[in-house]
Amino acid sequence: MNKQKIAGIATGVVLLGGIIGWITTAPYVGNTGLSRTPGVILGGTDTPAPSDLSTLGERGRLLMKLAGFPPMVNYLTYAGTPEGVITATRPDGGYWARRVREGTGDGWLRIGDATYAMRATEVVGDARLPLLALYGGRPLDMESTGPEPLRDWEVFVWTAR
Repeated sequence: MNKQKIAGIATGVVLLGGIIGWITTAPYVGNTGLSRTPGVILGGTDTPAPSDLSTLGERGRLLMKLAGFPPMVNYLTYAGTPEGVITATRPDGGYWARRVREGTGDGWLRIGDATYAMRATEVVGDARLPLLALYGGRPLDMESTGPEPLRDWEVFVWTAR
């Protein structure tokens, strides 16, 4: 074998090892169990969603995975209400929000060790504002007017499917 072929095989092995390592560990990186790096493994125990989704907690962090390809897992902040789980994102054309709009919105939410089969629906217009107040934990008139005020964010409500 020539040196170029050996270098190609070695590069392929290193890349494959890196991909397998990422798939099997992300997003579970670090001692805290939290990472900003998306992964592909959601984990948790499949659990039927409760009829009152506010029992999942008033506010917190969850892992979200959308159906389809690529199978990306992301961390989101949420607010639980009796009717659904509220998530929001900056109005920056984010990838997961685009996927919800372009597909069915089917996915899974992992809160603690429980994983729930859910469907996301975008809420638009002024109907977003009371949901954003719940999500932010404060009235929108009390927020700062930074470059991305919360009142401009995109809102999604997740319900059991």
